[in-house]
Amino acid sequence: MAQGIECLLSDDPGVASEMAQKLDSLNRERRSIENEMRQQALSALDVLDDTFSVDSDAIAAGLCLYDESWHQGVIGILASRIKEKLHRPVIAFAPSTEAGEIKGSARSVPGVHVKDVLEAIAAQHPDMLKKFGGHAMAAGLTLASDHFEPFKQAFNEAVLRQLDGDELKGVMLSDGELTANQLNLELAETLRNAAPWGQGFSEPLFDGVFEVVSQRVVGENHLKITLRVAHDSRLIDAIAFNVDDTTQLEGVNEVHLVYKLDVNEYRGQRTAQLIIDYIDL
Repeated sequence: MAQGIECLLSDDPGVASEMAQKLDSLNRERRSIENEMRQQALSALDVLDDTFSVDSDAIAAGLCLYDESWHQGVIGILASRIKEKLHRPVIAFAPSTEAGEIKGSARSVPGVHVKDVLEAIAAQHPDMLKKFGGHAMAAGLTLASDHFEPFKQAFNEAVLRQLDGDELKGVMLSDGELTANQLNLELAETLRNAAPWGQGFSEPLFDGVFEVVSQRVVGENHLKITLRVAHDSRLIDAIAFNVDDTTQLEGVNEVHLVYKLDVNEYRGQRTAQLIIDYIDL
């Protein structure tokens, strides 16, 4: 039985507490591995110092990444993070438990059906993929490790055939700007109660200009910010998760944000909070 289930089903508070601590330790280890892998991948692409823009031809339209030190358990998260960073379909690979094989986890962007891409590759190169499955936005696959380089090229070519030119630009669509009066707990709870959100029914995104009052790093690389709505005296809390550069707002007085309005629950208190998706300096 999985440790998480055992923890939840345990009737012994001491045992449950011990297992919860083990689970927390495993989760911290997983986050550390994921962050290290993500930094390795981004460093390899030279994007940490903005050598080229996400629209540059220097980055493949369909990107494949592999490192023999990576772990299968976090390649899906890694692919998702890189996809969000570079706005294009990404497959992250790690060694399989089967000798001579690697496993990949794919994440895509709207407009590129990643399973259709894999089916096109399988039709054109029948011996390249050992197995694959998935849907429009995510997929898993297995191939021989010596097929990685030819697959990398085939994946990029298959993605290019699906593109019409706008999918890789990383355009964010906003539902508009909220006034200071609308940034309240009532609206945040209304939006939360409208969930679940998903493909074809995405959570509303808003944007606006705010004054940066204070900021601090929480957890490993999350940025907690206190904001003041432009031309208003009211303050609101915001948080940006998994920030690559936690110093980017130092010395910044005003910032344009794309965000979700959500409810923050802390020590029995419920307040409105902005979940930041994008920071435009």
